[in-house]
Formats: sequence, structure tokens, C-alpha cells
Amino acid sequence: MTEVHKKYDLEKRTFEFAKRVRDFVSKLPRTVSAIEDCKQLVRSSGSVGANYIEANESLSKKDFLLRIKICRKEAKESKYWLELLNVDKNLLAEHSYLIKEATELMMIFSAIMRKSQ
Repeated sequence: MTEVHKKYDLEKRTFEFAKRVRDFVSKLPRTVSAIEDCKQLVRSSGSVGANYIEANESLSKKDFLLRIKICRKEAKESKYWLELLNVDKNLLAEHSYLIKEATELMMIFSAIMRKSQ
């Protein structure tokens, strides 16, 4: 994926984020806390893209902004659950990437909100 493509195909980018989260959590140990945190992480990571699709199909500017705000909230929540997870050193690179991606998605949705108001 080229850097330009990564910047401008937000629907695909949010989909890839959710897929990578799912691949990542499948590699984590099955502790009680990890299982519960991963359930929340899987939900919030998928909600980012799902709400972005909803935003693009919105019928009004108000609805669009609401959906974009939800996208930002879900990206922020995904980052929170990622930060709670304890990961082995062999998963640190992917863990760091996912935290960075969640942060970038938050910033992108914040910028969309500012420009749309």
C-alpha cells in the first residue's frame, strides 16, 4: 500500500485496521483480562470503519458529523484497549503499529470534524 493510497482511502484503511486488530488478538494469550479486553477492542476497531461507511451514506451534514464523531470515539476507545493489553516482545512491533494507527485515525477524524463544521 503506497503512502498516498493510505492517506486517501479511509474506508479501506479503517477496514485494514479492524482486520489487523483481529489478527493481532488471535495471537494473544487467553487470560481472563486479555479475553475481555480483546472483546472490547474487536468491537471498537470494527466500529471505526462501520461508522465511517455510515457517515459517507448520511442524509444530512448533521448526521455526517455525528458519525464522524463516533468514528473518532471508537478509534480512541480502540487505542485505550490496545494500551491496556500486556504483550510479549514478539508482538511489540504490531502492538505499537496498531496504537499508532488508532492515534492517526483519531487525528484524521478530528480534522474531518473541524473542516466540516
